[in-house]
Amino acid sequence: MNIQVKRLPIMAGAVLALLAGLYGGLMRLGWGLPSVPSVSAFHGALMVSGFLGTLICLERAAALKRAWAFIPPVLTGLGALILIFYVQGYEAGVFLMFAGSAGLLLVFAVLIFRDPALHTVTMALGAAAWCAGNALWLARWPISHAAYWWAGFLVLTIWGERLELARLRRLGPLAKILFAGATVLLLAGLVLSIFRFSPGVRLTGVGFLGLMLWLTRYDVAWWTVRMEGLTRYIALCLLAGYFWLGMAGVFALSWGGVVAGPHYGAILHAVFLGFVFSMIFGHTPTIFPAVLGIPVPFRKTAFYAQLLLLHGSVAIRLAGDLAGSFELRHWGGVLNVAAILFFLFNTARGLPRALARPDGRAEST
Repeated sequence: MNIQVKRLPIMAGAVLALLAGLYGGLMRLGWGLPSVPSVSAFHGALMVSGFLGTLICLERAAALKRAWAFIPPVLTGLGALILIFYVQGYEAGVFLMFAGSAGLLLVFAVLIFRDPALHTVTMALGAAAWCAGNALWLARWPISHAAYWWAGFLVLTIWGERLELARLRRLGPLAKILFAGATVLLLAGLVLSIFRFSPGVRLTGVGFLGLMLWLTRYDVAWWTVRMEGLTRYIALCLLAGYFWLGMAGVFALSWGGVVAGPHYGAILHAVFLGFVFSMIFGHTPTIFPAVLGIPVPFRKTAFYAQLLLLHGSVAIRLAGDLAGSFELRHWGGVLNVAAILFFLFNTARGLPRALARPDGRAEST
C-alpha cells in the first residue's frame, strides 16, 4: 500500500481545524484558557466545514481519482486557516468554505453520472445541504440556522454510505420507499426552517427519527456486531451513534427552533458528537487506508476505551444540558475533547512507521 504523501497537507489542515475547534469549544465552556476569539466564535464552522467537510471532500476526491477533485478540500482547508488566523477578514474564509462545498457538489455530479445509484444521490443531497448552509452563513443569516443544514449534510452523507453497504442485504421495495420518505422529511424540514424556523426544526427532528428507525431495522451493523475484532467494534460504533441520532430527533421535535442555550447545545451535540464522531471512530480504520494509504491497526483495548470515553462524555454533557447543570456540561465538554484527542493519538500511532516503510512511495493525486 503506497502512502499518498501529497494528501497529507490537506489532512493536516483538517486536523488543525479540529484542534482549533476543540480549543474554541473549551473556551465557550468557560475553562479559562488564553483567549483566541476567532476559534471561539467559529467553533462550529471549524468542526463541521473545516474538519469534517474537508475530510469528506478528500474522501470523495480519492474516490473520483481526478486531480481537479482535490480543489474543494484545499479550499475548505484554506477557509479554516483564515477563520483561525485572520478573524477580521473571516468573510473570505466563509466564501472559500462555500466554494469548497459547491466543488463537492460538482464532484458528486460526476460520480452520479458514473453511478446514478440511490446512495450516491443521497450523499449528493448531503453536499447540497452543506452548500446551502454555507450560503446562508455567507449571506449573514444566524449561525443557528446554518447549523441545522450542516447537520443535514453530515447525516445524509453517512446515511448514503450506510445505504451503500445495506445493499448487501438486498433491500426490497418497502425498505427503499421508507428510506426515501425519511430523506424527504429531513430535507423538507431544512427547507421549511428558512421560512418558519421552529416548525422546520421540528420536522427535521422527525427526519432524524425516521433515519434512526430505518438504520435500526435495515443496517448491516446488526449482523456484523455478532462477529469479532474490528468488524464488531465498527458495528458497535454505528449502533451507539444511531442512539444519539434518535435522541437528537427527540430533542429537536420537543424544543423546536431554539437558537442558543442548553437545549440548542443538546440537539447539535447529540448529532455532531454522539452520532457523527461515533461514525468517525468506526469508519477511520477503513477510510484512512483508502484515502492516505496509511494502515490503522486495530488495538482492541485502546479502541474500545476511546469509544467508551466518547459516549460516556456525551451522556454527561447532555445530562448537564437537560438538568441545567453547568458543572456537568463543564466536565462533559472537557471529556469530549479528551475522547477526540485520544482517538487522534490512536489513529496517528502507526504514521511514523508507515512513513518509514521502504514501499511507502508517494503517488500523484
